[in-house]
Amino acid sequence: MSEVRVRFAPSPTGPLHIGGVRTALYNYLFAKHHGGKFLLRIEDTDRNRYVDGAEDYIIESLKWLGLTPDEGVGFGGDLGPYRQSDRKEIYKQYVFQLVESGWAYYAFDTPEELEELRRISDQKGETFIYNPQSRMQLNNSLNLSEEEVKSKIDSGEHFVIRFK
Repeated sequence: MSEVRVRFAPSPTGPLHIGGVRTALYNYLFAKHHGGKFLLRIEDTDRNRYVDGAEDYIIESLKWLGLTPDEGVGFGGDLGPYRQSDRKEIYKQYVFQLVESGWAYYAFDTPEELEELRRISDQKGETFIYNPQSRMQLNNSLNLSEEEVKSKIDSGEHFVIRFK
C-alpha cells in the first residue's frame, strides 16, 4: 500500500471551531496509525469571508493541541503549494480541459441575477435549485453559441465554470 496522506483543510474565516478540531484530530490519528502524513492545506479561496490573522490562529491552535502537521502551510513540504489560492494556475489548466471535454461549462450569471431567481422562487413558495433543468434557461455556454461565449470571454465578462 502507498503512503497514507490525509489533509485538514480549514477556511481562514475565523477561529478554529470544535468541528474543525474534531476533523483535524481524526485525520491526525488516522495518519499516525498508518505511518502516514498529516497535511495542512488552507482553503483561502472565499475572499469575501477571509479573516486576517485566522490562518495564523489555526496553525497556532493545531500546534497547541499537539496536532502538528507533517507538511503544509507554515510547515513546508515537497508537494506544495498548500494554500489553495497559490494553486490557481495548476487548477486553471485542468478546469479548461474539463470544459473542452464537455464535463463543465461557462456560467455568466451574476450573483444578482441568481439572487433575483431565488427571490422569485421564494415569492412562489418554491425553492430555487440550480440543476440540469434550471441551468438550461440561464446565461451559460450550454445555451449560447460558441461565438457568443467567445465574445463574452474576450470582453472580460465575469464567469464561473460549473460541472455539468
